[in-house]
Amino acid sequence: MSIALEVLHVADCPNLAPLLERLREATDLPVTTREISTDVAATAAGMNGSPTLLVNGRDPFPNPNLQDCDCGLTCRIYRDEHGRAVPAPSVGQLRAAVGASRDEPCCDPVRPGDALSAWRARALPLHPVEKAVHQAVLRAFAATGRPPTISALNAVTAGSRRATGDVLAALHELDAVRLGPDGRVAVAYPFSATPTRHRVRIGDRLEVYAMCALDALGMSAMLGEDTRIDSVDVTTGHPVTVFMTAGTTRGVTRWAPAEAVVFVGADAAGGSSADCCCGYLNFFTDAATARAWTATHPQVPGQILTQAEAEDLGVRLFGNLLTPAEPTRSPTLPQPPVGSNAGPSRRPPSSASPPACIWYLGTDLAWALGSIGGPDGRRVQ
Repeated sequence: MSIALEVLHVADCPNLAPLLERLREATDLPVTTREISTDVAATAAGMNGSPTLLVNGRDPFPNPNLQDCDCGLTCRIYRDEHGRAVPAPSVGQLRAAVGASRDEPCCDPVRPGDALSAWRARALPLHPVEKAVHQAVLRAFAATGRPPTISALNAVTAGSRRATGDVLAALHELDAVRLGPDGRVAVAYPFSATPTRHRVRIGDRLEVYAMCALDALGMSAMLGEDTRIDSVDVTTGHPVTVFMTAGTTRGVTRWAPAEAVVFVGADAAGGSSADCCCGYLNFFTDAATARAWTATHPQVPGQILTQAEAEDLGVRLFGNLLTPAEPTRSPTLPQPPVGSNAGPSRRPPSSASPPACIWYLGTDLAWALGSIGGPDGRRVQ
């Protein structure tokens, strides 16, 4: 059955990093994260303190004392197998929670792109300075079509006690951006600093390049502006154009030709997403040409998405990248237990950073996309 893992947390939660690190040890399944900023949202999501793990939408570590406690945005403390207060469940407890869910009846099929969106969520920076630099890079691309200079980013990192080059290197390691040999930003998903087959016109003011079809489809929602996408079918060379009007959750779109689709897949060769999947996330004039391409590329597992599925996935991947967090109530932080490593929010050391995308996409995405049918109900591999 399909198992969905989601971690709910408040901004700068000090216990988010330990929980994500232990989840990486406990399971190969993709994990999404969602920042919660209001009590109303916490109650609706089932959040009993930060961080809260949901397995298929349910908290596997219920505590009767948390009933009606209005503690959604407070700092959550767990108990390990010995009853000690800890910042996150142990690896063994997490494995047991995920394993128990495998035996439950399955009712929801895997949604197209779930593994891809979960994997991209892992590439989002959590450290405030890294997040600020990431957003500054995206805004520079949106304003000029080019990455910002190092000197321009120095103003963002000023006072942080971190060199701009070190922050960019951390974003590169996350795969939030890709750096060129000169240390400058070459890619900041969804933008490319060099021409690609996916050109995007932002309003009437600027033309930029997207890394892939989904990146192009996510720009309108991310920027809140109308876009025109001009791409080509990699099988026939025929043009594919998508007009997107901002203003609603998914906007209003018009595709030409009307039968156009998007293929989502990943190469098993590994590397960054720019290397292992962006080249395979393309527009096709219709499902027939997409199937013809997959027939000649059996080493690239994936799925043909309808227009609605592709638009929704683009919004899920990029729609909130530039959205500022809502004002939050400061979480109540209890004294850390003696011997715990609770402290200021920080990312796990580089040794715990996500492996190459062969592990996430080649396994999780390939499995997910290979286990669900395309628009015609058949598997595409």
